[in-house]
Amino acid sequence: MNAPLVALAAALWLTASLAAAPAPRPNILWLTAEDICPNLGCYDDTYAVTPNLDRFATQAVRYTQAFGITGVCAPNRSCLITGVFPTRLGSHGMRSTTTLPAAVKCFSEYLREAGYYCSNNAKTDYNFAVPKNAWDDCSRKGHWRNRKPGQPFFAVFNHEVCHESQIRVPEAKYQQNTARLTPAQRHDPAKAPVPPFHPDTPEVRRDWARYYDNITAMDYQVADKLKELEDAGLAEDTIVFFFGDNGTGLPGMKKWIWEGGLHVPLLVHFPKKWQHLAPVAPNQTTDRMVSFVDFAPTVLSLCGVKLLPHLQGTAFLGEQTGKPREYTHAIRDRMAERFDIVRVVRDRRYQYHRNFMPHLSWSQFVSYTEEMPMMKAWRQLASEGKLTGPPARYFAPRKPVEELYDNETDPNQINNLAADPKHRDTLKRLRAECVRWMKATGDLGLLPEHEMLLRAAGSTPWEIATDPRKNLLDALLNAASIADEMKPANVSRLAALLENKDAALRWWGAMGLVALGKDAKPAESALRKAMADDSPSVRIAVAEAIGNLGDHAAALPVLTKALEHDAPLVRLAAINVLDRFGSKAKPALPAIRAAKMKQKDFVADFFNRMVEYLPAQLEAAKP
Repeated sequence: MNAPLVALAAALWLTASLAAAPAPRPNILWLTAEDICPNLGCYDDTYAVTPNLDRFATQAVRYTQAFGITGVCAPNRSCLITGVFPTRLGSHGMRSTTTLPAAVKCFSEYLREAGYYCSNNAKTDYNFAVPKNAWDDCSRKGHWRNRKPGQPFFAVFNHEVCHESQIRVPEAKYQQNTARLTPAQRHDPAKAPVPPFHPDTPEVRRDWARYYDNITAMDYQVADKLKELEDAGLAEDTIVFFFGDNGTGLPGMKKWIWEGGLHVPLLVHFPKKWQHLAPVAPNQTTDRMVSFVDFAPTVLSLCGVKLLPHLQGTAFLGEQTGKPREYTHAIRDRMAERFDIVRVVRDRRYQYHRNFMPHLSWSQFVSYTEEMPMMKAWRQLASEGKLTGPPARYFAPRKPVEELYDNETDPNQINNLAADPKHRDTLKRLRAECVRWMKATGDLGLLPEHEMLLRAAGSTPWEIATDPRKNLLDALLNAASIADEMKPANVSRLAALLENKDAALRWWGAMGLVALGKDAKPAESALRKAMADDSPSVRIAVAEAIGNLGDHAAALPVLTKALEHDAPLVRLAAINVLDRFGSKAKPALPAIRAAKMKQKDFVADFFNRMVEYLPAQLEAAKP
């Protein structure tokens, strides 16, 4: 072969080889911090001391409108790892256990199929068992360093030093956590920015100062991770996300879905090599609204992995970036040992809440939260009748059915505008969006949690969510609306629901009568008949309604029998009612003390906690 032909052949081979070579793909590093709002210097928080994250922010894009799905970790993490709302997966209860359908995988599985090395160090807390193919390494040793040479990676590192539990640790542990802080970096409680919904007490100021100290400790740890990346020569190949896993880890914020429970910091650094993927230049902000449900499709989009149709979020970066959101949505369901149902819609200015259990207080006793010094002080002030103004709201005996806040004029969400005629159109628009979203996403939350699991037997909650025979959303929304009005004029309609063939609708009828209290008297005969209902969820709700009418002698046997049920959720529902009965539940104390479960799961653990602390509270309850 002559020289020109040899040269031509070599050129063709080189061209073909280059064409066959895979396109370069970015590494993705997630640095997550537990229980923080945007309380960083780079978000103009003047009390914060976060020099490393502030420096990082000068090289990153700062998102000002990033929100969790709820105010607590496990349902949020379920959503982050799947790109599916917890209310569709059946993972909406705080510490529950659902089963993933074949159609839904952790998004890290799709990355692994595309050749990525995926490591998680180390928290999962997904409300479902971690699939064996989700990670190459999910442990305290999980690290991008363990991948094959040249293999792209997706790595997660979780920072626990700012978790709510670390605010109330003993002094020695607190000093250990914050050992790297200089004296000038420690936060003076006297200068703590106490929000108007917290009482201004020494305990509150101390906890706020420690919250900020822990954020500074986390700031050091994040710097360590960034230095590891730099020292390995990988900083220019890696897109780095820093974000919080839910809002501030303090009472009335974490576990709730006001601003302080949902709003999180989000910083995304694009090295020069990948700067073309950034929405704005480094050290700039974007007010694009993003939700945790968007994170999975966003990482897949950045890594060139095709988005699958089951994903319920929208990519906000990469080639598959979707249309910017008009709304974000949030949820609150069972929170540890306490039941509740709240749905939230937020646009750029307003936030709307729909409270489906308005007869229950915001301040239900959650034992984990009650360990916080500020919570103890706050509850003590409430018991002494010393709370006024915004701090008193949390202890109101009932919630409004709807809440509406103007975040521009009321960032602390104190002034509920739902009844203001000037905001009627906004209320109607966000109310309609709430209903639309619940239907579009297959919200399972209007089913009693135990009933949801029964209906999903042999299948998964995901698959029954859009089955109109098992999740009758239209009818459930209508029944809940009747129940939540708490109008005596609705008694006959609620009593009629007790005759419905569907147990969930019967339950809503009973719940509406519970909420009416003594005004449910005209339905007494229907309630007594329903005490023998086939559904334990219905029987428990009916017993509460009967007790509210004054016949605790008839109600208590139903509830104590439920304390023997095999299902922890049934027992938990029953013991919650006994708690609400207060001193009237004292005859049930032997049954409560004997009801501790040997079963090992989260709900059984919550039930056992109540078995431990409730007897003392009932004994101290006033008639």
